[in-house]
Amino acid sequence: MKKKHVMPFFLTHAKKYLDSIPDVDRGAIGRDIGAIVAGELAFVSTKQLKGPVRELRVGHHRVTYFTIGTNIYFVRGFRKKSAKTPKNEILYAEKIYKQLKSN
Repeated sequence: MKKKHVMPFFLTHAKKYLDSIPDVDRGAIGRDIGAIVAGELAFVSTKQLKGPVRELRVGHHRVTYFTIGTNIYFVRGFRKKSAKTPKNEILYAEKIYKQLKSN
């Protein structure tokens, strides 16, 4: 079976967050994103938040993302400060998903 090619897209908020964190953390997140894109999920920690919206978990960093077809969209990053993912992060990712899905 042929492996499908997945194309990652980093939305503005995700790019800004990744640019703002230390290189060592950015490298760890980049490694996990590379694994997601390659379909190698064995050692990557993710969590489904709501519907298609998922969360990549790397240390105390979180990046919300979703897929549409063969595209994966990284929406926003944030530092985890509580047990639950902030509702506004989930709602924002859902909003972007709906906008992109309707285009």
